[in-house]
Amino acid sequence: MSSHSIFPLQTPDYLLSFQFSSWYPTFPSISIKSTIIRPLSQAFKEYLDSDGIFVPEGSENIPAESSPSDQEDEDDAAVGQSFSFPDLDERIRQIIKEYGAIFPKLNFSSPKDASWVLPPSSPLKCTSPSDVYILLKSSDFISHDLSIDTVFEGCQCDPSNPPSYQLELVLRKWYPIDRSREFRCFVREGCLIGISQRDTNFYDFMNEPQTQNKILETLQRFWEDRIKSEWHGQQDYVFDVLMTRDLSRGHVLDFNPYAPRTDPLLFTYEELLSAFTQGSSAPELRIIDSPLHPLALRNAPAYQHNMLPMEALALSSGRDINDFSDLWKNEIQQSMNDDD
Repeated sequence: MSSHSIFPLQTPDYLLSFQFSSWYPTFPSISIKSTIIRPLSQAFKEYLDSDGIFVPEGSENIPAESSPSDQEDEDDAAVGQSFSFPDLDERIRQIIKEYGAIFPKLNFSSPKDASWVLPPSSPLKCTSPSDVYILLKSSDFISHDLSIDTVFEGCQCDPSNPPSYQLELVLRKWYPIDRSREFRCFVREGCLIGISQRDTNFYDFMNEPQTQNKILETLQRFWEDRIKSEWHGQQDYVFDVLMTRDLSRGHVLDFNPYAPRTDPLLFTYEELLSAFTQGSSAPELRIIDSPLHPLALRNAPAYQHNMLPMEALALSSGRDINDFSDLWKNEIQQSMNDDD
């Protein structure tokens, strides 16, 4: 057991094998239909890095209305930095027309912590370039992908020869997803060792022995038949799967490095190492087995600590919910109109 470390060696090439453009071309038939846009301009990166929450000029499907007084105010003083991406806007609109609706991500990260900015009935569903931009702009998660320092954090790198890295925008076809059928699978040295429920809510049906056996059998077969022989990188990885309603098939949602940055969910990495060194012939399935499970979040929205940016918190001071709601909408609208 001592001959194995908790994590494999983290190198730039290893981490880059998990950016979307590295793995998706190998697995398009078993994943969600997606389009990768790269290269992206330096101005787009600067927009994502800039302070405040606002959308670039021209990115809305219906241009924001303005009044003469608005124009006079804008002529008096330029507030902040103006951004406009007409070519990218047009590309996004083309993909929305093809897919119907989309949800965005960058090389590694998706803005799932910002789903609250769009209608809760259709989380992450984007039907305009401005939807894409406001999701990315409101997310803390995607900041990981903007800096080479965070992308390669924990890597053994040569300071005199920094790794090459190019930001990419991924637009995926939007579907309403039943999160109870999402699972995270852990592979170490080519062995599937653990499967965890991904949504940490309690589901009654998941506790039926027949259901658990079917989940295990389907995911192990799916990995052996569709992933194991096709994954040509280092044989330590984590992949996320959405199972079909009848639990007979799966669709790959993402691949992640076997690394501290990837949440082990209902496992610890120490437990996964123990399972690997014991050499079990079948992976262990872990689910939320009770509403009283310590990780059950039945009554708490996911990423609730990310739901309000600092601007919203500042605006909310001393106001009731109705006043705040109106003021927040006006603030977003004003940001859209700034620097026309």
